[in-house]
This record gives sequence, C-alpha cells and structure tokens, in this order.
Amino acid sequence: MAVTVIEVRNLVKKYGSFAAVDGISFEVMKGEVFSLLGPNGAGKTTTVEIMECLRTLTSGEVRILGMDVNKETLKIKGRIGVLPQDFNAFDFLTVKENIEYFGGMFNKSLPADDLIRAVDLGEKRDVWFKKLSGGLKQRVGVAISMVNDPDIIFLDEPTTGLDPKARRDVWAVIQELKAKGKTVILTTHYMEEAEVLSDRVGIIDHGRFLALGTPHDIIEQFGTGSRCIISNCDDACAQSLKQQWPGIERKGGDIVIKLENKGSLPEIIYTLDRSGGNYEQIQVTRPTLEDVFLRLTGKKLHEEEAPPPTEKKGLFGRKKKEKGVA
Repeated sequence: MAVTVIEVRNLVKKYGSFAAVDGISFEVMKGEVFSLLGPNGAGKTTTVEIMECLRTLTSGEVRILGMDVNKETLKIKGRIGVLPQDFNAFDFLTVKENIEYFGGMFNKSLPADDLIRAVDLGEKRDVWFKKLSGGLKQRVGVAISMVNDPDIIFLDEPTTGLDPKARRDVWAVIQELKAKGKTVILTTHYMEEAEVLSDRVGIIDHGRFLALGTPHDIIEQFGTGSRCIISNCDDACAQSLKQQWPGIERKGGDIVIKLENKGSLPEIIYTLDRSGGNYEQIQVTRPTLEDVFLRLTGKKLHEEEAPPPTEKKGLFGRKKKEKGVA
C-alpha cells in the first residue's frame, strides 16, 4: 500500500504582495522520484526550500514524514538529505574525508565506505575532491546527501553543466536510490531527465500547477498527438497530401501531418505512392514532455534567476540573508 511521505496543502508563499507560490497542493509517495519543473521564477525552488525547512511558508500546510515544517524543523532535517544546485566540497580533502566530515554533523551517519560503494566511487576513495571531474563531484554530492541515511533526498539540478555521459552516470545513481526505496525530489531543467527518471512530474508556473501526473499521462493529456514527418517532399507529393489533409505544415522541404488515428499513416503512404512524386523518408514522432512544457508555459526551461533578498534558514536552523526566490 502506498505511503504518503510529503503532504502539501494550499501552500502559499508571499513576498509583500507577490505570491511566489499561490495555493498549490500535492502529495509524494514513499519510493517515488517526483520532479518539479518550471521556468524562471515559477515557484518551484521556493516550494522545495519550504519542504527542506529552509524557508517559512505564508499559509497552508506542509508535512514531511508526518511532521509539520513549522514545528518540527530539526527532526525533519535529521531525516532528509539535500544536494543543493551549486554543491561543492573541500578541495584538499579526499572523497572519503569529505563524506566523513559531513557525516560528523549528524548524530548518526552511515559508514563512508558504504556510501562510496553506493555511488560507485571506490577507485576515487582517496583522491582529492579538486581532482575529480564534474560528474564524479556530483556523485560525491549525492553520497553526502545520503550520509544521515535519509528517507527523502532533495536533488536540485544535479546534472547541470555535465556532459552526456556524466549526466547518465548520475541518472544511474538516482535510479539506484529509488531501487533502495528512497524518495527523491528532483528539480531539473533537462526535460529528458525528468521524463526518464520521474514517476510523477509537476509543471509549475506563476506559483500554480499547470499539470501534475506521470510523464505519460501529462503527455497524453496536454500533448498535440503524434506527427508524421515526410522529409524532402517534392511539390507533387505536397499537393497530393494537401488535398487529403488541408491542415498540413510545410517546414522547409519537409511536410508535417498530425496523426488523428492509427489509420492515418497507411492513408498517408497510399497518397504518397499515388502522387508519383519523390520524398526521402517517413518518420513518426510522439510529443515529448518538452513539447508539453512549451505548450503550457510558452517558455523554455532555464536556470533560475536570482530574486530579491529574503530571510532563509540555514541547514541547521539559524537564519541568514539569502538572495533567491524562484
């Protein structure tokens, strides 16, 4: 039976008259990878930081593992792990020494060597952090986020700036966390990453959800359907297709036709054969999460911008001045 580990009810966060988060509600289940996606200033980072007990809410309710973020902050922090967007460690400490250092901040911590094995860093155990590649540094960050054996792990854009291979290495670590029963909250500006890794996705803009569900369900609900692309289609082919499908799009030498049903593709092929014209190839594509995101928000997904200064709690409860509302 599914166990709820995060409950958010009518969450509002205001800065003066501006509502960064405007009455959103959702739940996250144990063992899920749940991704929050949004353009600059959409409210996703603010939402995550409230769940991490780094920001205070204006109204509503947020419960992490059954505990109220306003009343049981320290208990919550002892049971979550956080990999911030700009994670860094100590350059002249080894991988193991860095993990042990951060482990020392908690009353209990997992053995460093166990964490090193979990993120496949055994060969780099005694290497200085500064000598690691970007992808390996992120793996150290994931290991540190697990040092207190958390139930929930927050990963804020964990693959930003990594090359494709390093990005997929981090994906493998996230999938391993899920396999171990950990709940992962992911923010990312790579749509493919969210589509591949996530059990469910929330697309947020102007502090409100535009879509919430599995990647497949969101694509089915908000996507524009599959498309047939005929490459390097000459005028004879184009004219025949236009007579049958008046709403076709022409993009350069290609023709794009929205497939209304499964029977459309054989009809297209039949029309092309009868036209006597020439074309290079036929390709069928389905909408992606990125297509849906662009359709819903009218924007591309970029890195967060820095908003006005505000009070934000430090990792261990003290407050500090911090720039950033997203």
